[in-house]
Amino acid sequence: MHHAVPTKRSESMPSQALNDVLVLDLTHYIAGPYCTKLLADYGARVIKIERPDGGDPCRRFGPFPDDVPHPEKSGLFLHLNTNKESVALNLKLLRGRQLFMQLVAKADVVVENFHPRVMPALGLDYPALRPVNTWLLMTSVSNFGQTGPYRDWRAQDLTLYGMGGEMYTSGATGREPLKQAHNLTLYQGGAVAATATMVGLMGVRRHGVGQHIDVSLFETQASSIDRRMTSLLAYQYTGDNPGPGDPRPVGILPAGIFRCQDGYVDIRCTMNWWPRLVAMLEMPELNDDPRFGTEEARLNPANRAPFMQTFHDWLQRHTRQEIVRKAQKVRLPGTAVNTPAQVLTDPHFVERGAFVAMTHPVAGTWKLPGAPSRPGLTPWQIRRPAPLLGQDTERVLRELLQLTDTEVHELRQTGVIV
Repeated sequence: MHHAVPTKRSESMPSQALNDVLVLDLTHYIAGPYCTKLLADYGARVIKIERPDGGDPCRRFGPFPDDVPHPEKSGLFLHLNTNKESVALNLKLLRGRQLFMQLVAKADVVVENFHPRVMPALGLDYPALRPVNTWLLMTSVSNFGQTGPYRDWRAQDLTLYGMGGEMYTSGATGREPLKQAHNLTLYQGGAVAATATMVGLMGVRRHGVGQHIDVSLFETQASSIDRRMTSLLAYQYTGDNPGPGDPRPVGILPAGIFRCQDGYVDIRCTMNWWPRLVAMLEMPELNDDPRFGTEEARLNPANRAPFMQTFHDWLQRHTRQEIVRKAQKVRLPGTAVNTPAQVLTDPHFVERGAFVAMTHPVAGTWKLPGAPSRPGLTPWQIRRPAPLLGQDTERVLRELLQLTDTEVHELRQTGVIV
């Protein structure tokens, strides 16, 4: 087992923070795999246990190159499963569960995101695993947690975002609530689960005993700092229950997203920043125009249309980057609204290595997101691309369980592994 104090390494061999941790990954789709991806990216050895008949269903999710579906070319799967090994093991068979139990005896962590009924039904829930490995940390990620009235409910990202508390304030006045950010709740829940797992590991090593961590995706949203917690606390103090609304500009001043010569920019101006706006536009004559020259005039909605015409004409004469540089020069909030292609080629992100190239034996070369954080002494690394289904099965079973050629052949013949 991996519970020894790490040995000191030379400065020429940087050690990753979690490189003495062995994780058995029973996750699928997004939230669970994102949790284990974070663990793997910081050094943990993550062995992804996949069903032999197709593996993680995320393999069937796009995007795909040229929009041609292929189980080894899913961009989403490649992103969520870098640095992992794949073992195709049939847990519906008794022999498959026995092999998994043998792996549990050598593991530090098990992460799963099945429906709460699944692991107990397989005889693989925490009470069943703990006698095999009292040091084991098990993290379970589910929609509503392992207990409670909603325990058995199914959900998706839209459901969790709506129930979590803040979707009712999203969107335009007079329209239905609007969900924002694709799969936001799943990625945030995965990040919370990874954090909880690393904290749990510290507890195991300090107290010498394992535990079960219950992560509810719904609760990660209800307590999120993304407006929800502020809204919940404010309601308890004031009883205020704000509804959806558009950002309201102050008088004639621009506040929002605007089209320019080569795309869009986001400009935010308040009354105190009028001098900065005039300086950015390089139009001092605006101060001499009676429609704009006084604060009272700038607050008059009747003057907004003529000013916005002038502003839009200026925007059409400048590119996104020109506008950003001019806004920065006068300290006015303004930024380019980037397309995905523009993000990948942005010189700042390129210099920092925010996206890294990874070559996959089937999918080819992809650019994937780089380090979400950058420890100085325990670096983030991509050591290997996302695995082919079952590509590590035989090697892992031989290495960790010392299976013989005959045993491996028998397992393959009986459908326990592929």
